[in-house]
Amino acid sequence: MKEYKDQIEPYVPWEELEICNDFLFGKIMQEAELCRELLQRILPELEIDHIEYPELQKTIKADVDAKSVRLDVYVRDDKNTVYDIEMQVVNTGELPKRTRFYQGMLDLQLLDKGQTYKRLKPSYIIFICLFDTFGKGRHIYTFENICREDHDISLGDETTKIFLNADSSMEDVSSELRVFLDYVAGRKSEDDFIKKLEAAVKEARKNREWRHEYMTLLMRDQENIEKGKREGEEQMLDLIQKLINDERSDEISRIKEDKGYRQKLYREYGIL
Repeated sequence: MKEYKDQIEPYVPWEELEICNDFLFGKIMQEAELCRELLQRILPELEIDHIEYPELQKTIKADVDAKSVRLDVYVRDDKNTVYDIEMQVVNTGELPKRTRFYQGMLDLQLLDKGQTYKRLKPSYIIFICLFDTFGKGRHIYTFENICREDHDISLGDETTKIFLNADSSMEDVSSELRVFLDYVAGRKSEDDFIKKLEAAVKEARKNREWRHEYMTLLMRDQENIEKGKREGEEQMLDLIQKLINDERSDEISRIKEDKGYRQKLYREYGIL
């Protein structure tokens, strides 16, 4: 259920929400120690002493006309490394492109006017998914910018994108990370950290303020969907009328079935 994302998660009653719901996940990650331990399991090579200023679903917008994005969990550690952690249930098919957009938005926030690029801090964008984004069966896919001609050369921009997959049986991650991903997928565990998360989920469901916020966002998302449908219908009718006026009625049946061709004509007629 993400206000600024292109597709929202299926509706689940508040009393039935689990850790895989992005709204509930963001609330639970307000507990700094839980957030720190999760990051430590994902990135065991780092030594994260503590998490500073956890921000829930931070809204970032470059300017008035720019697309907005609401981050699930946006935090930084004691070394000023920043992390964006996203819980993703629905496979929208565009997560790699989304990380590109998120990276740009994060960097805009990290660099004040007049500062040099050297002030940009290391950053990690992490997607926790219930599905395999790349279809290779891995629990984890980590991306950094390296030279195509010589893999020993790193770009050195200190940006990392990580995609976690809860739907895997490969032995490619630590047991600590695997039990967390199993928990995201709905499988229970006696792991102490998972017990803490489970207790946090149960406690969160009792929070009436969060429940009200969740329902408010659901209604807002539904309104945005309905608005988008109405706007889409109006664009289609406008295009049909223009085709009729230009004696191109034979193309009407095609635009109803061929989305790519429909978008092409929208641009041709300046409808978009």
